[in-house]
Amino acid sequence: MQLRRGDITLSDVDVIVNPANNHLNHGGGLAGFLASKAGPTLQQESTEWVKENGPVSHDSPAYTSAGDLPFHYIIHAAGPIWGSGQEKNKLKAAVNGTLHLANDLKVQSIAIPAISTGVFGYPMEGAARVIIPTIHGYLISNSDSSLKTVQLVVFNDQAVSVFSDIWDQIQP
Repeated sequence: MQLRRGDITLSDVDVIVNPANNHLNHGGGLAGFLASKAGPTLQQESTEWVKENGPVSHDSPAYTSAGDLPFHYIIHAAGPIWGSGQEKNKLKAAVNGTLHLANDLKVQSIAIPAISTGVFGYPMEGAARVIIPTIHGYLISNSDSSLKTVQLVVFNDQAVSVFSDIWDQIQP
């Protein structure tokens, strides 16, 4: 597991994660940014996915092609909206579901953002206290996973500081 600061679309991985809403409407935040860089294919495939499968649940993310981006797929993790109740459980389910789907897709590397900390309002420290140990626990419990590299990619200095502090507390 790696922690890094930067633009997730510049990650050298097989798959990136989009912190999506459950209807995969990629209008704002990181989802909007990804849609603008991936081109119209991303929204078209997302809309079709929801038509065929219904809204994305926290524990069962969706995936699409990456459109114009250089990845095999984009996994769309439906993160919780702060104040909706059971946020910690929903965030943990979204992260676990994402990692299990990446393994099912047989990819070797993934970049995950700080899911729900943007437009969904999840407090950064609380999210770090869920996301980091969930990834760590998955990797320990699933040593046979196809995933060899999991990058946690955060965007700004505040997020780097918060995630680094939690990272240092959790990493062996």
